[in-house]
Amino acid sequence: MAPQHGDRKQDGNAVAEPVMQWFTWEEVAQRTGRGPALQERWVVIDRKVYDISRFYRRHPGGALLISSHAGQDVTDAFVAFHVDKFLVNKYLKPLQIGELAPDQPSIEPTKNKMLVKDFRELRASVEKMGLLEPNKLFFFLHLAHILLLDTAAWLILFYFGTSFMPFIVSLLVLTISQVQASWLQHDLGHLSVFRKTKWNHLLHKFVMCHLIGASAKWWTLLHSRHHSKPNCFRKDPDIDMHPFLFTLGKKFSVELGIKKKKYMPYNHQHKYFFFTLPPLLFPTYFHCHTFYIAYTKRYWVDLACMLTFYIRFFFTYGSLLEMKSLLAYYFLFRMLESSWFVWVSQMNHIPMDIYYDKNLDWVSTQLQATCNVEQSLFNDWFTGHLNFQIEHHLFPTMPRHNYWKVAPLVKSLCAKHGIEYQCKPLLTAFADIVHSLKNSGELWLDAYLHK
Repeated sequence: MAPQHGDRKQDGNAVAEPVMQWFTWEEVAQRTGRGPALQERWVVIDRKVYDISRFYRRHPGGALLISSHAGQDVTDAFVAFHVDKFLVNKYLKPLQIGELAPDQPSIEPTKNKMLVKDFRELRASVEKMGLLEPNKLFFFLHLAHILLLDTAAWLILFYFGTSFMPFIVSLLVLTISQVQASWLQHDLGHLSVFRKTKWNHLLHKFVMCHLIGASAKWWTLLHSRHHSKPNCFRKDPDIDMHPFLFTLGKKFSVELGIKKKKYMPYNHQHKYFFFTLPPLLFPTYFHCHTFYIAYTKRYWVDLACMLTFYIRFFFTYGSLLEMKSLLAYYFLFRMLESSWFVWVSQMNHIPMDIYYDKNLDWVSTQLQATCNVEQSLFNDWFTGHLNFQIEHHLFPTMPRHNYWKVAPLVKSLCAKHGIEYQCKPLLTAFADIVHSLKNSGELWLDAYLHK
């Protein structure tokens, strides 16, 4: 660490320049909040070094999100997540403690220099092409079809009665409405529907809290961490089910077997997956966790908006159904919604590489953990355009209706640098979840018995 001093003339007097400290990548890498520089957390953005040791707990995106990057260069992640750079830079300026020394490379040693350079050029081209600009009509029509389906679900019971067939049809219609609302809240949470952040946040609360009954801030806390470090153990909350429910990834499965750890019969996990995670994630874990986080973190506005969903649901459907039927209706649509969501969200990630954070460049981090599903009108609608998971992870604030436009450019980038760009049929992607779980379970069993 070397300070640089300078003098300048002002009104005939010598005035000392502010002290600028220079740092090496090695010094930055030690500031992770662990190890020799305990409690210190530094990050690098465009060669500037920032001390986030005190700020990280106040980070709007959550303390765990920004601290997962401590000791690393976060330039590409910073650009990917922040829409209003001018506003964010106001918060950054007081945190700057120096810059990288002149003899230090601009790209972190663990990262692919040419890939970083080419991706940043691609990002600049994407901005010039206007691919980050939303089509408001697209999202308006999407919201309209959600509201129509939501209303239709109740009207079916109102006009046709509560016998078996109207009950089932209404249940399916409400499930479709809820899942499509989940895709829309996902767009809003990624700030991709409006140019101004505040409008995304406001509509996000309406869709997530009032239409779905969950906390918008709770979702942002979890999902931003997933995007930041996908499939990185202890950094991506989406794989927290390892090792207590499933063993995930080839390396982890072998390590778990060698350590003789057995929380579940993992060699059968591809079987019990069907009746655990898909149908039960929403009605059990998410149901409790969203209220727990909203209450403990004092998200009072979210809680109030969430209650409007339950008041509306139990008042409108309670006027048509008896209590037993009402509770059955509620938990059945939650189970159907959960199953749809889990199969779609996990098809892009569980079959991919799962391990500790290797501090790779942005493109390599995302491509190792994501794959695509073939495009079709049905696939786009059914998955909320998450069939373009690669493009979504590389450009998280890009409106989903533009993924297909940037996909050829991403494919070219991957081909140039020898990175596999996986794209599968929808049913193959679903099957790969089961095959991956079976393979991981077998690797665990072999290591558990023989190593």
